[in-house]
Amino acid sequence: MIRFALDFRSSRARCAGLLAIMLAGCSAPDWRNASQAPVGLAPDPARTLEAVVQVYGARTVGWKGAFGVHTWIAVKPAGAPVYTVHEVMGWRLRWAESVVVRRVRDPDARWFGAEPELYAEKRGPAAEALIPRIEQAVASYPYPGEYTVWPGPNSNTFIAWVLRQVPELEAHLPATAIGKDYLGVQVLGTAPSGSGVQLSIAGLLGFTASRVEGLELNLLGLSFGIDPFRPALKLPLVGRLGMGPMPAGSATTAPGL
Repeated sequence: MIRFALDFRSSRARCAGLLAIMLAGCSAPDWRNASQAPVGLAPDPARTLEAVVQVYGARTVGWKGAFGVHTWIAVKPAGAPVYTVHEVMGWRLRWAESVVVRRVRDPDARWFGAEPELYAEKRGPAAEALIPRIEQAVASYPYPGEYTVWPGPNSNTFIAWVLRQVPELEAHLPATAIGKDYLGVQVLGTAPSGSGVQLSIAGLLGFTASRVEGLELNLLGLSFGIDPFRPALKLPLVGRLGMGPMPAGSATTAPGL
């Protein structure tokens, strides 16, 4: 009961943060000057020898941040001194043939001022085994030359594609990850987490049932749902109201090993 009350307070704080985002969108500072500093959610690669895989998301730039998040996935093989981040950036199509970006950066960096949330993490041998499959999923993304903010394909479509290929990550993308339900011409598939089932018509109408996501209804690209395993409502704009999602399992060792 105490835990639920704490989670409810967290949900209220999230609503207040959403209101702040919507108000800030009307007079937001130049995105080029926004902070991209890390927030301390990623292990220091200089001191962490084990492999690490993390999935993140943060509110998008400007007014769009009131509606949705941008997501990305970071990998660090055992012994690697840096993280490699995989994500999709639509504006790349102005000068490149692919929206898929692979670059070295802090995985927990703010997304143009927005603080990221960690959706899933694996460490140690479990992470090491998944990294080649993640790289393969990134390389086989079916929409490298396309980008549509709504209903997809977009950055969340990309991460959902990777997660479907690597269900062991058990990442729970929030209701605000607009585009995660986009399946292209396909109608029936697995949920974005790679578990359960999903029915989706062009990302505009569909239904999802999964032990990770719970139950979700997609209407015009917006997600409404309920998580019966960790009692919570999932709503557009706000995200999750109630208990936090079930933590994805991770294989860990002592820091610095």
